[in-house]
Amino acid sequence: MTIPATLARLRSHETGPSALAQVFLDAIDAQNPLLNAFIEIIRGGLPASAAPNQALYGIPIAVKDLIDLQGWPTRAGSPQFFGNAPAGRDAFVVEKLKAAGANMLGKTHTHEIALGVTGINPHFGAVRNPHRLTHISGGSSSGSAAAVAAGMCLGALGTDTGGSIRIPAALCGVVGMKPSFGRVSTSGVLPLSWNLDHVGVLAGTVEDAAILLQVMAGYDPLDPASSNLPVGDYLSHIDDGARGWRVAQLAGEYLAESDAGVLNAFDEAVRVFSALGARLTPVEIPELRRAASANTHMLLADAAAFHRERLAAHPDWFGADVRQRLEAGQAQSAAEYSLARRAQSELKRHFESFFADYDLLILPTTASVAVPIEGLQSAEYAPRLTRFTAPFNLLGLPALTVPCGKLDGLPVGLQIVGPAWAEDRVLRAGRAFENAFAQVGSFPT
Repeated sequence: MTIPATLARLRSHETGPSALAQVFLDAIDAQNPLLNAFIEIIRGGLPASAAPNQALYGIPIAVKDLIDLQGWPTRAGSPQFFGNAPAGRDAFVVEKLKAAGANMLGKTHTHEIALGVTGINPHFGAVRNPHRLTHISGGSSSGSAAAVAAGMCLGALGTDTGGSIRIPAALCGVVGMKPSFGRVSTSGVLPLSWNLDHVGVLAGTVEDAAILLQVMAGYDPLDPASSNLPVGDYLSHIDDGARGWRVAQLAGEYLAESDAGVLNAFDEAVRVFSALGARLTPVEIPELRRAASANTHMLLADAAAFHRERLAAHPDWFGADVRQRLEAGQAQSAAEYSLARRAQSELKRHFESFFADYDLLILPTTASVAVPIEGLQSAEYAPRLTRFTAPFNLLGLPALTVPCGKLDGLPVGLQIVGPAWAEDRVLRAGRAFENAFAQVGSFPT
């Protein structure tokens, strides 16, 4: 089921929004006990004003439990700190989705305070990967990815500060889109890092992600980082392909520190892009290592600043992995933070020049596929999953992950990155790849 196909059924009265919602609620009831994707289920979340001509009329959407949904608590995966008080109003993005007629099915599980990428939460348990229940879903938008992958919703909201949309999307085999910094408002979203937080989407197809992003994007005066640049048209040319585009493919040492199966899938993805008519150039980008490091320093320091009173009052209320990372952020010096901000400025300028020569960059989304939950130390494993995603939070660039094969039955993700504000270009390339991949089938890895 895709969003366009479902809208066609709704508008032709082949089904109704209530009947459609019940199909997905039945799926949640059947699968959530196994996957632990939802922590709140909403029965009757269709806006009273929903009408067939709206862009998302009756479309079932899940909301990451870091994002305010009026009348429901935002626990942020940390119930002792954030409790059960219902949100007094919707986050800006939820307002926009509701105004487009979307049906909110519930709140999805997150790694505690979004400070982690495994989806293992000591308070609510681990989110399990639909492709293998013993393995991680990725995080921190863990439940959103698992819910989309298991067919419990047609789209989900996520947040991304170091890869928290793209990582679980890749590990669960769905599409995940992080737009440019400032393109989608963070008002009504619990911060992790004011300088790095992005709100984006997880969906079953690139077109579905584009439809959701088209609704969500736009200026919000309540968000200091919100851009008032015009929102592009993400849909009119989405099927026009990538022929003739200059595409940089990551090469060299930074890429090589990946699992062999991930590298094999990436090689096949490169061949698909070449067959689409793109002009591929292998490029070593040593700056990615510096960008990932600076992102980590800034993220941890910002998180420690935002949670400083909670950390001082009740450090034992945080899970061990999150407390460890907050304490590491708290221990950073002003000089270290200043150097990270300087690196951000220098690297943004570097990549402006980079994208003067290339239309897009492609690279793996993660260096490995999902790993077993049992015995995993979340904080120690995080750099393995964020090495290819975190740089683009620091840089604020639009980045999309699409499935590009499987390794021993577990999904592999391809990441497509463009210059700032080029969401339309990234989505168009992702759509072309997705269509070609569907014709080829799963790559042998």
